[in-house]
Amino acid sequence: MSVKDAIALLAGAVVVVSFLGSAKTPPATAASPLGNAGGTLPGLAPIISDGDKARARDLIQRLRVKGLGPNTGYRRTRYGENWADTASGVPYARNGCRTRDDLLARDGRDVRYRAGSRCEVVSMELEDPYTGRLIRWHKDDADEVQVDHVVPLNYGWRMGAPRWPMSKRLDFANDPLNLLPVEGDANEQKDASGPAGWLPPQRRIRCAYATRFAQVAFKYNLPVTPADKKAMLAECR
Repeated sequence: MSVKDAIALLAGAVVVVSFLGSAKTPPATAASPLGNAGGTLPGLAPIISDGDKARARDLIQRLRVKGLGPNTGYRRTRYGENWADTASGVPYARNGCRTRDDLLARDGRDVRYRAGSRCEVVSMELEDPYTGRLIRWHKDDADEVQVDHVVPLNYGWRMGAPRWPMSKRLDFANDPLNLLPVEGDANEQKDASGPAGWLPPQRRIRCAYATRFAQVAFKYNLPVTPADKKAMLAECR
């Protein structure tokens, strides 16, 4: 190798190190929603035992039901700027990091940050709870991992959010309980559906997903449609 080539190689390595910055150690194993009421633990572990399924059904049974309301007036901005650190009543609020980065750091393994930043995630590994796929993600292909609102913002709007104060809408949109980093394609297939219209392709996670949906709805006093409640109960039998 010539001196010129060696210098070029070293310069490239410096650029890579500078871009990646520091790394975070792997997080704990994915948590069951039954032990993660605040949403600060990573991922979504299956609910398997009969006792835990009974607890999940008890929660789902407590949800109010009503028909899906109109979509009148809905825009994403009704919940504030996308991923802005402006909520005040939820974990990670006003910590100086965008909500999306908070969630990538919560659920990712081998998380790396941009040099000079304690917030901006540029690469990680994610075991997608919806498909079971291991994703080696890099910010150059940002949409490969998207952060899903378990209870979609549009769904919340149609079930009562227009009557909320802006502070509650900000919390709902940025609450880690309502947010999961997942495969982008799966998130796009889900769109604004409730559980009667869409469930994760990975069947073993469906009761956990239904439970997380119910936790969010219960926390924000949102009703669900009769069909969604029926679908959630069926997944936890």
